[in-house]
Amino acid sequence: MLRFIDAGQYTRYLIGSAATSDDNPANATFKLGFVHPHSAFTPHAHGAEHFVLSMGYASCGLYDYDQEAVAHVRLIPGSLLHIPAMMPHSFNNRAGAPLPLVIANTGMGVDHEEYAITAAMAEERVRRGDEGAERLVAALRKLEAEMASERVHADVSLRERLAGFLRRLAGVLEGGA
Repeated sequence: MLRFIDAGQYTRYLIGSAATSDDNPANATFKLGFVHPHSAFTPHAHGAEHFVLSMGYASCGLYDYDQEAVAHVRLIPGSLLHIPAMMPHSFNNRAGAPLPLVIANTGMGVDHEEYAITAAMAEERVRRGDEGAERLVAALRKLEAEMASERVHADVSLRERLAGFLRRLAGVLEGGA
């Protein structure tokens, strides 16, 4: 297992590798990631689009540049999100068990400098003269503040727990495990 964005979060590559890049192309990477119970990733943006399949109860904060606001999406098992390149976001595990995520990135692994650009990394880009990074810094800082609020870290709701129980019961009744 490799470190996945933050300490305590892990990933395993199914296709591709952590070293996938323009110089070391694997076209895309597919990995299984795990988010620690009741924790969240540091807000970040990727230099390439990606797709995330949540296999548990999560939420995702997405920064909307047009509205200059954070949109919150509650995810249940089986939810799939498409996140465009450079869209600031952060995933939060709302449950008491590890959150498995299946992630497909186009063209870069976790070792790539554009894989997960945090606010601190974007600020360093501004110091080096990258004027375009100023907008990214502002968006990531706003997302950090929003993701720190208590309402974002809501637990799995009673309705979601009941729906999960009914899905498991349906599987038993249909002859599954």
